[in-house]
Amino acid sequence: MLIEPLPGERAAAAIELWREAGLTRPWNDPAEDLQRALDGPTSAVLAAFERGELIATAMVGHDGHRGWVYYLAVRPGARRRGHGRAMMAACEAWLADRGVPKLNLMVRAENAAVRAFYLSLGYDAEDVAVLSRRLAP
Repeated sequence: MLIEPLPGERAAAAIELWREAGLTRPWNDPAEDLQRALDGPTSAVLAAFERGELIATAMVGHDGHRGWVYYLAVRPGARRRGHGRAMMAACEAWLADRGVPKLNLMVRAENAAVRAFYLSLGYDAEDVAVLSRRLAP
């Protein structure tokens, strides 16, 4: 498996994977999210390929202190083979290379399987509340 920054011409395949993995929501345009990450100086979309097929992605970025991971997706037929773990290791390395000391991520409360995945990687559940406000319609 090769992990590298997502080539721009594979953007549609990444969005298709995110939809297939159930990561998209009607209130977020995944194409806009992806483009912001590709264009941003402190973010990237990492992609894993096997035999030329896109099998996993992860969006990673930081604010200088905290790194964040979004859109970690593994194609359903390629799951349980270590690809999610490898993508997270690649995100951690990407952040460490930039001197970012902490990585945060958000998991929907009802997603017990994904919470268990991150706990198995050594992530801790923190007692915090995430507050948000939409600035764009």
